[in-house]
Amino acid sequence: LSFTSLTGASLRGADLRGARLEGTDLRQADLSGALLDPGALSRSHWQRATGIESIQLSYGELHNAGAEAAQQGRYPEAEQFFGEAIRKEPSAAISWVARGICRIEQGKTALAASDFNYAASLYSQGGEVAQAEQLKMAAEKLSKPEESNSEGGNGAGSKALGGIMSVFQFLAPLAMKGLMPLGL
Repeated sequence: LSFTSLTGASLRGADLRGARLEGTDLRQADLSGALLDPGALSRSHWQRATGIESIQLSYGELHNAGAEAAQQGRYPEAEQFFGEAIRKEPSAAISWVARGICRIEQGKTALAASDFNYAASLYSQGGEVAQAEQLKMAAEKLSKPEESNSEGGNGAGSKALGGIMSVFQFLAPLAMKGLMPLGL
């Protein structure tokens, strides 16, 4: 089945063990209950397919699916992929950073700050002090948005926006790295 287009196909319950799926287009296919060899999807195009369980995917595949979804502005989906990647590889700080960024985009600043603090601890453990400090400062800014000099209203919206913008300034290099696909 290599380099075959099965876009949108119903493969429910199909026995695909032993099938070579390299380059196969499985986007939007239904793979519910399909039997697959471990790693069978690693060289196929399975994004937006249904019925795929995270156990069938590697950490890298899950992180990369999150990166692709985030690049397309599908932040809830990206957050879910990064969460699954974290469950597979909890010590991968970059996935914590990426999930935190997706959470910021959805207005989940407290959860984002928590992700950044945890990623900071992982970077510290790995001896990457500069990244750890950036993440701690970003988490602090999310927890306490900057004061704003806005006229009228209570300024809450512009304070929150100012805090989020300064977080992105702190995290620009890490954000770029986190939202890029990993080399597999």
